[in-house]
Amino acid sequence: MSAGGRGEPWFRDWFGETYLDVYPHRDREEARRAVELFVDAAGLGRAGGRVLDLACGAGRHLTPLAEAGFRPIGLDLSRPLLRRAAASFGGPLVRADMRAVPLASGSMDAVVQFFTSFGYFEDRSEDRRVLEEVRRVLRPGGTFLMDFLNAEKVRRELVPRDEKTIGGLRVRQRRWLEGDAVVKRIEVEEPGGEAPEIHHERVRLYRPEELEEMMEASALRVLGRAGGYDGRPFDEDAPRLLLTGEAT
Repeated sequence: MSAGGRGEPWFRDWFGETYLDVYPHRDREEARRAVELFVDAAGLGRAGGRVLDLACGAGRHLTPLAEAGFRPIGLDLSRPLLRRAAASFGGPLVRADMRAVPLASGSMDAVVQFFTSFGYFEDRSEDRRVLEEVRRVLRPGGTFLMDFLNAEKVRRELVPRDEKTIGGLRVRQRRWLEGDAVVKRIEVEEPGGEAPEIHHERVRLYRPEELEEMMEASALRVLGRAGGYDGRPFDEDAPRLLLTGEAT
């Protein structure tokens, strides 16, 4: 899905300055809980583990990872989000596409993918490529955590439209299902502006079994599921889907 009529993939267009205006303060307490869940699930049990935060965005998980004793590296494609991450995190940041991670094979003790940063690409084979890259950069026995949405809950409870004001911006959102994906159209209008900015999001709605099959096919042995950052069991009403895996 292109955005803004320019033929670019939606994620190149959307994750920029306007995204930061619309989502100025993602929940840092939520980020801390997500990292705590990762620490419990990973079982690394040692300080200094090298952790890649894949699609790190503005970096809200990087500081909690460092405070937990890890050596995190943030990777994202968006220059504006990486600039925001650099303002609060003093460690290494890398600008790259998650389908081609510029890190040495076997160099990471863990890889984390927080807050639905999977299922972005037009073709399923590109999503599989992401998992292959995750496995490549992990050492044998390294841990992978994927934080994804609960696809069936999204389908069942989809809100077609909403409108709100954020920091003086009027934000109108429309959502619909298109094949195996959920699509969002975001209009952002400044006071007195001539026309709203228009952006899109498109995320493929993978069921847990599909993701687990993809992980196993990429030599990532599935260790468990959770339904939220509090570690609750996954069920049809769970707010999230969190999968842990181990590089074989």
